[in-house]
Amino acid sequence: MPFLVAVEDASVAGYVIARHAVDEAEIQNLGVDPARRRHGAGRVLVTAMLATLRERGVAAVFLEVRESNTVAQHLYAGLGFTRVGRRRHYYRFPTEDAVILRAPI
Repeated sequence: MPFLVAVEDASVAGYVIARHAVDEAEIQNLGVDPARRRHGAGRVLVTAMLATLRERGVAAVFLEVRESNTVAQHLYAGLGFTRVGRRRHYYRFPTEDAVILRAPI
């Protein structure tokens, strides 16, 4: 299970975790310190994870994102992800649909 951590000024700026099997992968979680959001840390982490997965022979990456999280959806679209589905009531607290995204790498 690959994971990457971004460190800035001796503290964790963000992380990304993925899993893969054969030629497909799933980004399971991306987290960025709230004080460092919208400064490129998320883009750098996802880009680095895509490169890592490509090196491991992965051809496509999937992820789920809250339907209301348009900032994240914009980030992922800029990295080549497109909508391929929806999971009804996937998230809790509050209940919300997940948008399934896919990127070829």
